[in-house]
Amino acid sequence: GGLGLSCIMIGKAFQSEGNITSIIAVDISTKALKKAKELGADYVINANDLPSSSSVKERVLELTNGMGAEISIDAAGFTKTCENALHCTRRGCRMVQVGLPIGSTRPPQIDMGLVAAREIEIVGSHGFAAVDLPSLLNLVKAGRLDVKKLIEKEVTLEEGVQALMNMDNESPLGMTMITKFGISGPCKL
Repeated sequence: GGLGLSCIMIGKAFQSEGNITSIIAVDISTKALKKAKELGADYVINANDLPSSSSVKERVLELTNGMGAEISIDAAGFTKTCENALHCTRRGCRMVQVGLPIGSTRPPQIDMGLVAAREIEIVGSHGFAAVDLPSLLNLVKAGRLDVKKLIEKEVTLEEGVQALMNMDNESPLGMTMITKFGISGPCKL
C-alpha cells in the first residue's frame, strides 16, 4: 500500500548517500511489487510464490549475503508480516513496526530470545516528529523524492469516503488524494 511504497521512496532518496545498499520489497500482490520496483525497490519478493513463510527470511538472507536487513520495516501490520520483518532483521540492527496490526486473528509472536540474542532493536512508529518535516520537504524540493509518483488517483470528498471504506478489503497502490471538495449536486437545505 501507500505506506510501504512511501518507505521505499524515502529509502531510495537516501540510497544515493551510500547509507542503503539495497531495498527489498516483500508483498503478496504482483501489482504492488511492480509499483515497488518502479518506485525504487532493487529486489522484490512475492511471498505467495514461496513454499513457506520461512522462505521470506531465506530469500532476504540470500539477497543480503546471509546477513539480513539492516532496517526491516513492517508497513502492513499483519501478524505474518510483523513476524517476517523480525526474522529478516540483521544482528544488531533495527526492526520498525509502522503498520498498525488491526483485525489479525492472533497477535504476532515475538521471540524475545531471538531479539536478545541477535540484539535487535524494535521500534514502533506512528508518523514522524514535526522537527523532521523540513528534512523530508528538502528531499522533495531537491527532486530526490517525487511524491506525485505515489498518487494513485484523485477523488471527490464523497468518493473519498468510499475509498476509505474499500481499504478494509484491499490496499491501494499508492495514495488516494481528495482534491475536489465542492458539492456534487444541488444543495438541499
